[in-house]
This record gives sequence, structure tokens and C-alpha cells, in this order.
Amino acid sequence: MAREFSVIIERDAEGYYIGSVPDLRGCHTQAKSLDALMKRIREAIELCLEVEAEDQTHEFVGVQRVLV
Repeated sequence: MAREFSVIIERDAEGYYIGSVPDLRGCHTQAKSLDALMKRIREAIELCLEVEAEDQTHEFVGVQRVLV
């Protein structure tokens, strides 16, 4: 089943495009052109989904507030 993800695209000072997927923790890549970026972000998404499928060992416990 196909899934759709939003990709945030930015350009750095050196002209590289940076793509990140907010819905997938740690899913980001960069490239010199938008075409290359889109190819790489698809690969990054596939890899992140593979890891996500394998890493189903975490159990949600709750949210805690911390005063610093």
C-alpha cells in the first residue's frame, strides 16, 4: 500500500537542497539539484520505513513534564 509523506525542502548557503520528512524521525537527505533530492528522499523514506517496521519493540509509557 502506498503512503504519502510531506517533505520540507530548504536550500543552504552553499546551494544544496535539504529535504526532511517530519513524520519520520531522522529522515532527511541533501543534494545539489531538486531532481536528485527527490530521488534521495524517496530512498531515505523507504529506509526509514524498513527500520520503523523492524523497531516495534518500544511501548509508550506516557508524557512527563520536567521543571529546569
